[in-house]
Order: sequence, then C-alpha cells, then structure tokens
Amino acid sequence: MTPAPHAPKAEWRAWAREVRAGLPDGSAAVTAHLQAFLQARGARRVLAYRALAGEADVSGLAANFELLTTRARFRPAPHLTLHPWHTATEPSRFGALQPPAGAPQVPLATVDAVLLPALAYDVRGVRLGYGGGFYDRLLPGFAGLTVGVTAGALLVPALPTDPHDCPVAWLATETGVQAAQRPGI
Repeated sequence: MTPAPHAPKAEWRAWAREVRAGLPDGSAAVTAHLQAFLQARGARRVLAYRALAGEADVSGLAANFELLTTRARFRPAPHLTLHPWHTATEPSRFGALQPPAGAPQVPLATVDAVLLPALAYDVRGVRLGYGGGFYDRLLPGFAGLTVGVTAGALLVPALPTDPHDCPVAWLATETGVQAAQRPGI
C-alpha cells in the first residue's frame, strides 16, 4: 500500500525502494519508448543519467543521440555539471559512474532533453528523488523537454511536494511515454 500523499518524503522513499527491489528490469522497453519519443521531437543532445541499481538503464540511447551525463559537485553549493557521456569513468559517492572533476563541461542551454531518474513520480510529473535537490537546482529556466523515467509501478497519483520542486513535462515507463497531467488543462 502506498503512503498517504502528505506522508513525509522519507516514508515515500522507503516505500519506493521496497517496491523497486521486487520489479523486473524494464530498461529495454523504457529505452525503446524514449528513443521513439525523442526522435519524434527532434532531440539530438540528451542529458541522461548513469543508472543506479533499480533504475532503468538508458545507456542504449547513446547509439542514436549525443548523450551527456552529470557530475555532482558540492562546492561552493551543491550543483550538477554536464559532461560528454563517454567521460563518465569514475564512481561517484552515490555509486554511479561520473566524469572526473576536470572533464570538459557542456552548457545546459545546448541540451534538447533531460531524462531524470527517480525513486517514484506522480502523474503530475512531481519527482521523488534521493533528497539532494540537484535536479531542482539545475532545471529552473530550462526550456527543453523534461522526461521523468520510472517503472510503471512507481507512478502514483500524488506525491508530497515542496515549493522548489520542478515537475517534469513527460513521464516514461516500460509501457510508453505520456504527458504529465497538469491541473486545469
């Protein structure tokens, strides 16, 4: 049973980790849907993520798009920098591969689409992340496509939100890509 929409995010994170641990790997299906979606919208340069255990591995998109990935930085304040996909060669403190500190950086303004991993999403595009707020700092003002990537079992009616949360416009699961539901639309 899912927690109540107003339950603390820590409770939601525990629920999502438990559900995700029992799910089959839907990476191939998610990647196929994302490829069709991104190609139909003319995306060429895509900011993707290096998958953690339980996340859909979208690395197969590298055959058809110029993929970029992130490096988490903590000084002067926590933020993400963008780098060519192939430069991710060292493990991050979170367990995914990341580019080394001196890897060439790419400006966000040159990116067509951002794929965001999460523990869960709600149908409005609200992301339940891991608690660092990195993507919420990166995305304000980004004009390209934002696509949340999750398993269908982790797409819920409503998640708790904070004023700084940046909902995504699209949601990708193993069953397809759909527009996030916007109130009043």
